[in-house]
Amino acid sequence: MTTTQLEYIVAVDTCRHFADAADSCFVTQPTLSMQIQKLEKELGIKIFDRSKQPVVPTETGVEIINQARIVIKEAQRIKEIIADKRHELSGEIRVGIIPTLAPYLMPLFLDNFIKKHPSIKIKIIEQTTKNIIAKLKSEELDVGILVTPLEEDGLFESPLFYEEFFVYVSKSSKLIKKQFVLAEDIDPKELLMLEEGHCMRSQIINLCELKYKNKENSNLEYEAGSIETLKKMVELNHGITILPELALSGLTTKQWKMIHYFKPPAPVRQVSLVMHRNYLKKKTIESLKEEILRVIPGKMKERMKREVIELVVNKQWANNLG
Repeated sequence: MTTTQLEYIVAVDTCRHFADAADSCFVTQPTLSMQIQKLEKELGIKIFDRSKQPVVPTETGVEIINQARIVIKEAQRIKEIIADKRHELSGEIRVGIIPTLAPYLMPLFLDNFIKKHPSIKIKIIEQTTKNIIAKLKSEELDVGILVTPLEEDGLFESPLFYEEFFVYVSKSSKLIKKQFVLAEDIDPKELLMLEEGHCMRSQIINLCELKYKNKENSNLEYEAGSIETLKKMVELNHGITILPELALSGLTTKQWKMIHYFKPPAPVRQVSLVMHRNYLKKKTIESLKEEILRVIPGKMKERMKREVIELVVNKQWANNLG
């Protein structure tokens, strides 16, 4: 039995097709099939039921493949431990980041990180908090850039910075003449929010103590998929929205006139690196953290006298983070 044979059966289980599995492993189909047959002969059982299309594992095969995934991960850990001890920054790092951070944070540090560490392949996925948490726990991702605290079992959080919230106000809003805004000043009928699945939506609901029933008399109820869409809607003279600090980058003079501050202490969201508690690639992740902190303004790195808005208001929203 070899780790290569284990990789082949995992590939077939993932692809459910021998030819596709061979392509994913960069070998010919006869080579892959021969090695799997040798493993089956050695174990004395059939791992796959080849009479079905797509191919499926047998009952015993399911257990063997699950164990094979564990063995492959642990074998990879050995290489990562050695690289870590040698202070080698190479290999691949898989990063998950939420949509309300990605377009504003990634351009600040990504190019410099790649130039400084040409031997590191960085793979980035933009997904909801819920999905990133699942992938961190299954070790499909090495690190997530998420809004915290999450208080998830098995995950470790390393705070990066605190991002202040601002109110983006249209000319038609009752808040247009206010210098500072209180949470209780915000009329739910005016407020435009992200659609369900975004963690920032949960925070805004918490911050403003909103109740869905309060929007019943509104003649516009718009839930957007991105912060940029919310900004455009407000600029079309529709109500207000709430923006995180990094989303203010690149605003025009006209747009800045639509920005209103919350009355101090300003509400903020905590942004952290989140890893599996038994995470490796420590040197690479530390380098990633250093590069992010290098481009973040100093005032955003300290909590000071600001209110960190909780991520979840109640259990009903707990499954809708993102």
